[in-house]
Amino acid sequence: MSVGKAKIYEITNRIRKCSPRWHQGVISIGDLRQTQRLGVGLLDLVKTRVSQINGCAFCLDMHTKDARARGEAEQRLYALAAWHETPFFSERERAGLAWAETVTRVAETHVPEEAFEHARQYFTEKELVDLTLAIGSCGVELGSGSRPRNDQEKGHIRD
Repeated sequence: MSVGKAKIYEITNRIRKCSPRWHQGVISIGDLRQTQRLGVGLLDLVKTRVSQINGCAFCLDMHTKDARARGEAEQRLYALAAWHETPFFSERERAGLAWAETVTRVAETHVPEEAFEHARQYFTEKELVDLTLAIGSCGVELGSGSRPRNDQEKGHIRD
């Protein structure tokens, strides 16, 4: 069962009011997309994939619209859930998506050493930390509704 948008906004407003420093910290983690090391394209793909796994329609709407606005191909977004089976993604993107799936499903995977070693072939230590924080921020945003935008506060899915 998913949390309704109205409930997310209610939780978000409570967090802002009761713990503004925590709220700002979560937003800062989510803004790792600004780092040039990973690239916004990879982070858009990762956040979209994590949103698919988490089953968050609101997040999927937001991340796919952001990705398209930055030039991401429709074909790649449509095929993202089956990225393992398509030729549309680079080896680095595949490594990032595999890491995103492993970290998002931590209760099932326990993040095996092999997954870490595979990711390390494509990412520096700093990049892997940034990627892991970006992945984790998706779960925090989903659970707390901590990433409101003006149009979200009105209860609308973004155009």
